[in-house]
Amino acid sequence: MRLPSFPTILRAFYTVRILPASSPNALLSLNRSTLLKSMPSVPFIGSLFSSSPSSKKMESFAVQKSDDEWQAILSKDQFRVLREKGTEAPFTGTYDKHMPAEGVYGCAGCGAPLYKANHKFKSGCGWPAYFDNIPGAVTRHTDRTFGMSRTEIVCSNCGGHLGHVFKGEGYPTPTDERHCVNSVSLKFQKDDPVVEGEKGVEKGGSKV
Repeated sequence: MRLPSFPTILRAFYTVRILPASSPNALLSLNRSTLLKSMPSVPFIGSLFSSSPSSKKMESFAVQKSDDEWQAILSKDQFRVLREKGTEAPFTGTYDKHMPAEGVYGCAGCGAPLYKANHKFKSGCGWPAYFDNIPGAVTRHTDRTFGMSRTEIVCSNCGGHLGHVFKGEGYPTPTDERHCVNSVSLKFQKDDPVVEGEKGVEKGGSKV
């Protein structure tokens, strides 16, 4: 029998250990696939399972800012996740259980529309889950940090780290994909900026 790798064991242990005491049934909602793919976020341990900043491809995004400029407009947690590829703890994000009938989830860094409300579904993984994104809004990278192969997703407008996408987990969705996104990377809008001409989206350093 092949034993699980040390990173897999450590990741699974951390996910179970930090489940909120007020949610004793939370563990029951985690299927095996979700549990093994969960991503911790405490200092040091979290750094083992987040994407490596050095792994980011040198791409030309419409919005370009220095670290100082990003730090001036983002909160500490937003900067850690969006620009340093960190991960928030599961079951703690604002949008984990947020299930609106309509609206759009945009990038917390630049405001670009990423996901529509009807893309969101209940996965029980502890992070907001979407089965698809607005066409062209999300860019995928292969993340091979620390001996694992995952698909990282970033905002196509500013390159901000969103999370990872997993396929073939068996969820009853049209794509059988789960975009596992950090709440702190998102900002929800009740109105649909895609329909309204993407007002408030920053492109190349200016608002349109």
